[in-house]
Amino acid sequence: MALPLNTTASNDPTTVARYHMVEQQIRPWNVSDIEVLELLSRIPREDFVPAAYRAMAFVDMEIPLLPDTDAALRDGHCMLAPKIEARLLNDLQVQPGERVLEIGAGSGYMAALLAGRAERVVSLETHPALAQMARENLARAGIQNADVRQANGATDPIPDGPFDVIVLSGSVAEVPQRLLDLLADGGRLAAIVGQQPMMRTTIVRRNGAQFESSQPWDTVAARLQGFAEPSRFQF
Repeated sequence: MALPLNTTASNDPTTVARYHMVEQQIRPWNVSDIEVLELLSRIPREDFVPAAYRAMAFVDMEIPLLPDTDAALRDGHCMLAPKIEARLLNDLQVQPGERVLEIGAGSGYMAALLAGRAERVVSLETHPALAQMARENLARAGIQNADVRQANGATDPIPDGPFDVIVLSGSVAEVPQRLLDLLADGGRLAAIVGQQPMMRTTIVRRNGAQFESSQPWDTVAARLQGFAEPSRFQF
């Protein structure tokens, strides 16, 4: 069942574009959690994109967040496509009272979605301009339970754990053990893992000292900075 389109706002192009993003891109990607769909309808994605891309806020694409667009996409300084963000949120089933760590704040939009369900979100961003952008976007949206820090989630200390949920908002070659160690018992981690041209979304759940993983769907995403890459042998 589709979410209703507010008839009083149905002549507003932004409202219509957001509605079609949810109904035509996100629902067909097996996003069925009604609370997730309502978050996507309520949190203004267009306010989290650079002004030059505002008209493309709801398009099925990664949006570069820095002026050098080629470098931004190459170095992972971009927003994930809406359906990827939605599916990650849907599959992680974040609950009220949970503490969340995000690696790769970008513009702050994913942190805003996470904060709509969690008790507290800590979001790490390597690029200083993006960390500031994310803070300003979250403050403008009135979101007070998300804290953006300039730090590298691959190497810098993360003293806030354990976390109930960890989200990597970008791809890595493999799931880092240092992040798995930050999961609370029963906690979940989501990462997009692998190499081009096809990667697998990996969901890891901690059960005591054991880690159970599944790979429910394929996608591709720009690389997060700082994480180890496999050696490339030359023959």
